[in-house]
Amino acid sequence: MKINKSDQMVKRIFVQIFMVFLGLLAVVPIWILLVNATRSTEQINAGLSLIPSTNMAYNWHALTNRGFQIQQGFFNSFFVACATTALNVYFSAMTAYGLHVYRFRGRRFLWGAILLIMMLPATLSFIGFYQFIAKLHLLDNYIPLIIPAIAGAGTVLFLRQYLASVLSLELIDAARIDGAGEYRTFNTIIFPIMTPAIAAQSIFTFVGSWNNFFTPFVLISSTKKYTLPMLVQMLRGDIYRTEFGGIYLGIAVSIVPILLFYSFMSRFIISGITMGGVKE
Repeated sequence: MKINKSDQMVKRIFVQIFMVFLGLLAVVPIWILLVNATRSTEQINAGLSLIPSTNMAYNWHALTNRGFQIQQGFFNSFFVACATTALNVYFSAMTAYGLHVYRFRGRRFLWGAILLIMMLPATLSFIGFYQFIAKLHLLDNYIPLIIPAIAGAGTVLFLRQYLASVLSLELIDAARIDGAGEYRTFNTIIFPIMTPAIAAQSIFTFVGSWNNFFTPFVLISSTKKYTLPMLVQMLRGDIYRTEFGGIYLGIAVSIVPILLFYSFMSRFIISGITMGGVKE
């Protein structure tokens, strides 16, 4: 059966138009954010615009004025996000490896519990979590923001499914025959194999931790420990005037580390996929 070349051309053009449409859906909100970062509050209230204005210097002054410590907010958010990401991906990878490789009693029950935890909303247990943290005297501390990241049910699910598709158990048997211990096998053989999946989950975890506002807002009370999203919302505290231009500029500045982290980790995803596509 011959396929008409004109039909192929029409389908290709349709796909290209659809991809351009999806690209615009992703880019236009970011562009509007950047444009509003250069506009005054009056201009923002007047309506939508796609053309940048000339009020960035004033917005920056409004952003950094009134004791707004943006450098401290960057450091706090970066520390919490990096620590959360490192703990989440490493221990989730170890858990996924154990569930996939080892055969032990209660394995299916544990896997079912992880899936059940994924389906429960995080806010359902937040009151109990707050009371538990209060009894441990860990309020106004970064520990309850970082340590719970070890239990990343969604990350465990993703990494276990990735291992099921790429890992050969004969590789682990060969490492054991060569005398490698379990931790050495995981750290030097399995962990590098999981690089593309770990890079993808690192991006999701870092972005989620960086943008997290609710949990730090409830647990952190010292201004010097505020993360960047908490500092940005302080710009709305003026009763008489809300500097929307400063707020947009603060949000625009806050997404810069996310873009840098994504550009850094995305190369590991691409290189891992390329390496995995070569078969001997």
